[in-house]
Amino acid sequence: MRRREFITLLGSTAAMWPRLARAQGQARVPKVGVLWHAANIEEETPYYQSLVEGFRKLGYVDGQNITLEHRFPNEVPEVFGTMAAELVSLKCDVLVGAGAAAPHLKKATKTIPIVFMFGFDPIGAGLVESLARPGGNVTGLSNFSVQLSAKRLQYLKEIVPTVTRVGLLINPNVKISSLYVQEATEAGIKLGVDIQSFEVRSLSDFEPAFDAMVKVGIQGVVANGESLIFQARKVIANLALARICRAAAT
Repeated sequence: MRRREFITLLGSTAAMWPRLARAQGQARVPKVGVLWHAANIEEETPYYQSLVEGFRKLGYVDGQNITLEHRFPNEVPEVFGTMAAELVSLKCDVLVGAGAAAPHLKKATKTIPIVFMFGFDPIGAGLVESLARPGGNVTGLSNFSVQLSAKRLQYLKEIVPTVTRVGLLINPNVKISSLYVQEATEAGIKLGVDIQSFEVRSLSDFEPAFDAMVKVGIQGVVANGESLIFQARKVIANLALARICRAAAT
């Protein structure tokens, strides 16, 4: 998701506040509950800063005329549910879910409006009935990350025409990961590239995954836009560079 699109989404959400204020009295300070996916603010950069900046540009400052309740589940499935229930209990006016957090918010409430950020497959995840008519209490901004799996592989093949074995990094804790594998595998058949998946459930899994790739002769890596893999993009780049340098030295 681009930064401008992210702030535009916040603008759409913030447009609700005047109506809420009139309905509940001018003294009422809107409360927004935000369920992230990482462990802290640093790991949510730049999205955390974009959210706060977006509200500020619209005249809403946390602690003054709006209250932002942030929760960081650190990619732990059961913590998502606990924190979603906690935000609902705080009687937030609107809930915001980042990535995999949105389904947990929907499960926690059917009445509080929910806005999801960078939803990979909102229909498949059960968030909305359709993109044209979301229905229910959930809306948001989706992207086409699954379809990009094939495009990333195509670009890799164009850059390195001789590549025939490619590793696909996936987080099996995310339901949509199977769609990444399917899309990349189908594209690989057309491009003459053998695709092999390597699972990463936490940051500590990346190095073993790359070691496994070296053992089976993987020549390139495709990293998808899933939240865990996105936040670890620097780790991925450094590990890939280290393996390249090691191979060149032997």
